[in-house]
Amino acid sequence: MRLTTDQIRSIRRIVADTAGPAAQVRVFGSRLRDDATGGDLDLLVEMPSAVEHPAALSARLAARISRTMHGRRVDVVVLAPNLLRLPIHDIALREGQSL
Repeated sequence: MRLTTDQIRSIRRIVADTAGPAAQVRVFGSRLRDDATGGDLDLLVEMPSAVEHPAALSARLAARISRTMHGRRVDVVVLAPNLLRLPIHDIALREGQSL
């Protein structure tokens, strides 16, 4: 995984502060490949309870995490019991690595 210990710690803190301490976060996509370079950061944030404004939560998380990663593009996908489960959620759950 192409994330430093400090970056992982920052991502965990931001997710907990923004989405709550019960939220779980996974990295998926190209950042898991040590042989790759560049690319954005793809995250899945799993929520144990319903999310009222998932787009706003996703945008807030992406912006805050991007700032800690010096402007790197961050894509955040939210999974919650009240949200439609899409193929991207299945890919992230299957291939992603928990932080």
